[in-house]
Amino acid sequence: TRDQAYEILTKYMKGEHYITHSLAGSNYEGLAKRLAPDDVEYWGIAGLLHDLDEEQCDWQHDLSVHGPTSVEILKKEGIDDPILLGAICAHNPKSGVKAKTKIQYALLAADPMSGFLKAVAQIIDKKIASVKRKSVLKRFNEARFAKGANRDYMESIEFTGLMLEDLIDIGLEEMCAISDELGL
Repeated sequence: TRDQAYEILTKYMKGEHYITHSLAGSNYEGLAKRLAPDDVEYWGIAGLLHDLDEEQCDWQHDLSVHGPTSVEILKKEGIDDPILLGAICAHNPKSGVKAKTKIQYALLAADPMSGFLKAVAQIIDKKIASVKRKSVLKRFNEARFAKGANRDYMESIEFTGLMLEDLIDIGLEEMCAISDELGL
C-alpha cells in the first residue's frame, strides 16, 4: 500500500528535499488516471519509491547504481515485483534498463518534470498554483533554464500516447493538490 511504501521511503531517506521530490511523484498517479485507471495506487507507489536509493548509493559518481540499489533495498524489504522494480530502474536509463512499457515511460518522463515545474514556480512566486502551461513550455525551450531536467526524458511521455502538454497539465494539477506538502 501507499502507507507501507511511505514507511519504507522514510526508513531509507531522511533528506527533506528528497522526500519532497518523492512526494511530487503524485503526478504518476495523475498519469495513471489517464493511462492505467485500475492501477492508480500502484503507479503512485512507483513514483514514491523511484528515488529510494538517493541517500544509499554514490549515484553522483556512478549513475548506473541509481535504480538497481533501490531494487536491492526493496527486495530486502520483501518486495519483489518485477513491474515495479523495472519501472524504478527504467526511470534512469544509465541503470541499463531501457523504458519499454507505459509505466516505465511515465516514470522516466514525470521524474524530471516534477523538478522542472518546481523550478518554474520558484521564478514566478514560489507557488505551483501560479504556474501555467504556457510558462512551462516557454521555459522548456530555454536550454539554460533548469538544465539538469532532461527534456528528452520529459518528451518520452509521447511513447505512452500522451503529449508533453498533457504531462505538464497533469503534473501541475497533481502538484497543486499537495502544494502544502511540497512547500509550494
